[in-house]
Amino acid sequence: MSDARTEQKAAKPGVERLRPRVFAAWAVHAFTASGAVAGLLAIAALIAVDLRLVLLWLGAALLIDGFDGPMARKVRVTEFAPRFDGAILDHIIDYLNYTVIPALIVYRFGMVPSGFEIPAAAYIMTTSLYCFGNKDMKTSDNYFSGFPAVWNLVILYFYLTTSGPWANLAAIAVLGALTFVPLKFIHPFRVRALRSLNLLMTGAWGALTFTLVLASGPSLTPAKAMPVAYGAFLLVSVYFLGVCLWRSFRQTERG
Repeated sequence: MSDARTEQKAAKPGVERLRPRVFAAWAVHAFTASGAVAGLLAIAALIAVDLRLVLLWLGAALLIDGFDGPMARKVRVTEFAPRFDGAILDHIIDYLNYTVIPALIVYRFGMVPSGFEIPAAAYIMTTSLYCFGNKDMKTSDNYFSGFPAVWNLVILYFYLTTSGPWANLAAIAVLGALTFVPLKFIHPFRVRALRSLNLLMTGAWGALTFTLVLASGPSLTPAKAMPVAYGAFLLVSVYFLGVCLWRSFRQTERG
């Protein structure tokens, strides 16, 4: 009896150390799940025909998605919450916020020529399915292979650049096709090359886009509201485009 009690006492410190780790793992899953709430609020704003508020809630969802991955790796969720698949949870929420809601925006706010609303929205949703189901979505150096169905960012660019319906339709057609083309698209949190610079530029891009969305309005375009910030936003965007093209063609030359 004394030996059994000794073993139980010895086991308690290990159990006590384990509980905070289990709690932390489930807390990260809860944080990831909050992205669905941000998506719901974006849909509510969409129903209220408030595009700027839709974009702000999608921005909140993007922030959640940006931080939950590093947090999950930090607390080792697969080890301390092994029965729950955080990757599937992440994919479900990403499909909602990155694909379904942007497709609804295209349909609801007339971002494409009249008569193309349903075909364009359907094209966005169906091409994105390949991205989310593709087992080779990530390359060995942590880039996305093919357009990663970030239609929330595409809609944001439509809004900030005030591009016309036909230009938007052409962009949707091209980007949907690029889902199946193995060009490299950067993941600023995962790509190791130039990571510090990429994170700095990502932070600048996020601050600029948030500022421009807040400063704009129905009768005031972002470019007119804050021309300097708008110019900086375009420069940062060109940086990311250049990185993606450079890495894609460099890979092609080596391949």
